[in-house]
Amino acid sequence: MAHDNIYVHFHPDEHRFVDQAAEWVARAEQHELKRTDFLDPRQAFIVTSLVNRSPDVHVRLDGGHPDAERKRALIAPDYRVLDDEDAGIRVIGVSSSDDTLAELDHGDYMGAILGLGIKRDKIGDIYVRPDGCHFLVSADIADYIVLHLNQVHRAHVSTELLPLDELQPTETKLEELVLSVASMRLDGIVGDVYRLSRAKALLPIKAGRCKVNWKQEEDPSKPLKQGDVVSMKGFGRFKLLEVEGQTKKGRYRIRIGKYA
Repeated sequence: MAHDNIYVHFHPDEHRFVDQAAEWVARAEQHELKRTDFLDPRQAFIVTSLVNRSPDVHVRLDGGHPDAERKRALIAPDYRVLDDEDAGIRVIGVSSSDDTLAELDHGDYMGAILGLGIKRDKIGDIYVRPDGCHFLVSADIADYIVLHLNQVHRAHVSTELLPLDELQPTETKLEELVLSVASMRLDGIVGDVYRLSRAKALLPIKAGRCKVNWKQEEDPSKPLKQGDVVSMKGFGRFKLLEVEGQTKKGRYRIRIGKYA
């Protein structure tokens, strides 16, 4: 697949992944099937964009659940039927008789999994419940996790492999805030959400630690719109749920959902 300056459409920090995705597409043009690790929505968009440039290749995205955020891509020559291909996704259930399990959150489970030496790319969505957790993983590391994941934070846990149809997804919990902001600028809204001064909000944005819809964003003046998901390293992420309107003084009343 010719690059013909596809880089202009992507952030410089994404060029390495663009090269990788272009290689996957090129191999599919040579009749190979590629099953990627789990991709975030931005990476899935890049893969889909590159596949769409090739008339001889198609792609299927699968995260183990229709509403999954993180998905694996199956990239193949267009004559190969992908509907029945195994996406290589397994469900792991975590449970415990430990009373502290209800206090654990997404970050606790993620930390415990990564603490086993597993790369983030091998992990799909994590669904936390008061009595434990279900999460999706690449099939090649499922047995390893079941064998070694026996503690999450301070809780001792039991881990088991489950059939995909026993996955119990949970809705993402959002802590809602209603804010009055001077403008829809990224730095202003980030500052208000995380209670930072404008100067302190500028630093991580300009340092490349902020993403809007999973794409790195270094422009503090970028206007946000309803539905945008913003993440900042060390602070978490939030979604702009609604722009409710403007006040008589010209300020914007917005509703924010902070991810737990």
